[in-house]
Amino acid sequence: MRRMVSAVFMIVCAFGSASAQEIPAEYQKVLSAVDKQGDFKDGVLKVNIPRNDVKVTVAGVATPTPFGFGGWVAMTKGSGGQDVLMGDLVLLQDEVNPVMSALLENGFDVTALHNHFFWDEPRMFYMHVHGHGTAAELATKLKPALDRIGKPATTSSAPPASPAPATALNTARLAEIVGAQGEQNGAVYKFTLARNDLKVVEMGAPINARMGLNTWAAFTGTNDKAAIAGDVAMLESEVTSVLKVLRRNGLDVVAIHHHMTSDRPMIIFLHYWGTGPADKLAMGFKEAVNELGKHGAGTR
Repeated sequence: MRRMVSAVFMIVCAFGSASAQEIPAEYQKVLSAVDKQGDFKDGVLKVNIPRNDVKVTVAGVATPTPFGFGGWVAMTKGSGGQDVLMGDLVLLQDEVNPVMSALLENGFDVTALHNHFFWDEPRMFYMHVHGHGTAAELATKLKPALDRIGKPATTSSAPPASPAPATALNTARLAEIVGAQGEQNGAVYKFTLARNDLKVVEMGAPINARMGLNTWAAFTGTNDKAAIAGDVAMLESEVTSVLKVLRRNGLDVVAIHHHMTSDRPMIIFLHYWGTGPADKLAMGFKEAVNELGKHGAGTR
């Protein structure tokens, strides 16, 4: 009996040692640099970024953090001695664009932005991030973005106080900046720009601007106090450069997602919005449009 108990004990200890791996020294330094806790298993360091600071209800139901509000990033070894980082950050809506800017400025790619719930209070958003480099570099570059989580926003965009009349905008000036003619619909002036440089097929059908393969911008308000909202249709290779331009021009990104699932090539759609002088908003939109088509024709 003693031998049997001893054998079982040794098996349990061996199993425990295999499943609870010691964190390598370089990854211990990562946890120290970002000031977070994590664990190491299956060759992956997982850094925990739970939103314990936020009390969320979904349709009136109180939801604990593990219910769906535990953000994270993970690192593992890639080729050439580099680490690959992927993650999913859980953010309040006021945190989304400051965190996104910090990630982009430090060489990370933001690959998705979306919600996981309806009727959540406060509203929560999920931002997927990707990067590669040495573990130490990734930790150093990630820290500024993590430092913006849980911090109150210093500024926030606000819509115009009231709807403006249809003639309030200098639409000729907007058309000059964008380099295309828009359409007036009540108090809204809208540009719709086709992605004719892309040959997209969905289930054998050609997808053109009328089918949704377009980039658009809608303006309302006055020349001095306008609002812009729109959608940018992009190849995967265009996403990061467009994001950088929009953020540099003070435009808030509100969603990054797909509109189709079997399209070839794959098209990513990015929704944005902002407020300010109409001509400044138009210039920001135009600069983003200028990034399209720079990274290959995208036909196949």
